[in-house]
Amino acid sequence: MASPALNLWPQWLRISIVGAATAAAIGGGWFAYRHFARPVVLTVAAGSADGEALALISAISARLTASNSHVRLKVSDAGTSAKAAEMLAAHKVDLAVVRGDTGGLADARSVLLLTHGVVLIMTPSAASADSLGDLRNTTVGVIGGAINQPAVEALKQVYQFDRARVSFQDVAVNDAAAALASGKVHALLAVIPLTEKYLAKARQFFQQERAKGSAAKLIEIESAGAVANVAQYYESYDIPKGTLRGAPPVPSDDLTSLRVSYFLVANKAVSADAVTDLTQSLVDAKRDLLSQFPILAQAGAPSMDADALIPIHPGAATYYNGNQQSFLDKYDDKLYYASLLLGTLISVLVAGWRFARSGAAPESKLEPLYELGHEIRNAKSEGELEDIEKRIDDILKGELARSASESADSAEMAALGLAAHRLQYLMSHRRVLVRSTAASRQ
Repeated sequence: MASPALNLWPQWLRISIVGAATAAAIGGGWFAYRHFARPVVLTVAAGSADGEALALISAISARLTASNSHVRLKVSDAGTSAKAAEMLAAHKVDLAVVRGDTGGLADARSVLLLTHGVVLIMTPSAASADSLGDLRNTTVGVIGGAINQPAVEALKQVYQFDRARVSFQDVAVNDAAAALASGKVHALLAVIPLTEKYLAKARQFFQQERAKGSAAKLIEIESAGAVANVAQYYESYDIPKGTLRGAPPVPSDDLTSLRVSYFLVANKAVSADAVTDLTQSLVDAKRDLLSQFPILAQAGAPSMDADALIPIHPGAATYYNGNQQSFLDKYDDKLYYASLLLGTLISVLVAGWRFARSGAAPESKLEPLYELGHEIRNAKSEGELEDIEKRIDDILKGELARSASESADSAEMAALGLAAHRLQYLMSHRRVLVRSTAASRQ
């Protein structure tokens, strides 16, 4: 039953109020949905001398966008691995593509092992030395310069280059072949993944040497294990027979060298849930991009050992360990509270609908019945009482018809019944008084 005070409000006003409240609820729900459903954007820094790192991470970013991944990447060109690590340490980016021998990775946590770079020391096949310890009076050109200086410094800790008069000189990638042909350097040091694309570039350094009848030869780092012990970001690695050339094979047998890993890392402060979602998306993107970037065949899970060079991010570990939560597990609490909120919202809307229609609803018959009680008490004749009784019957008949056609309020019907019984008592009492008064007059 609507409050009399509310019935004083015009129906258009009640409808406007309910409409505005409904629009606000729908709008709030929409904005809440957009907030939770919108993608998480992480910034990633990448860079390398040949631009391949930037091209790879840009392709991955485009793939995540095309697949509507919950986590997206915004790529920043850092120029080098060292600069990418600096940007990560300074919290300018969330992720970075780095080489394991890059400094400043204290806050970095591994997400994906991208590939391995192998240390290749190449000389013309006419050179007499077969191992790094055999080199004498030699200048080694370091391709890439600063990025490969950690490898040079690690080698110097084990080998006595000063006594052997072995020196190192930085050379640009585009100048390496000319420096070798002119005799400015006698060997080249490069750190590259063992993929056909990079091996083809390595062979190009010796094009002019082939014209002289001398092809490329690989120099063995026979003390690679000792180097890895003093510089733990390197590990001893055997280059497979025939890696540089197939016929005749170069090297002619498996050859010991060093390798270093390339990682996609995240700052340790990045949300574990975001990294878990990102890791899953990266694994999916790897399959899609493998034909375009064969280097991704080497990508996989980083080491999860406690003493790993770069500790794994907890979010990535969750994915690789198969502990990723299902949708219901992950959002169980949110769904529970959302259901409560939805139930409350529905109740509010139903109440609002009743409020809006309260002006059009039939008025309660209790008030007219109460007024009839006053008329019964003042009735002077049997005729007046019969007229009142007829009106009571009409009211009760109408209410019974309404209760049959729609869901009536049980409390209101009970009150109506009590009022009818009360009026019946008043009617009987008044009829006795009217008859006694008429008899006394006679």
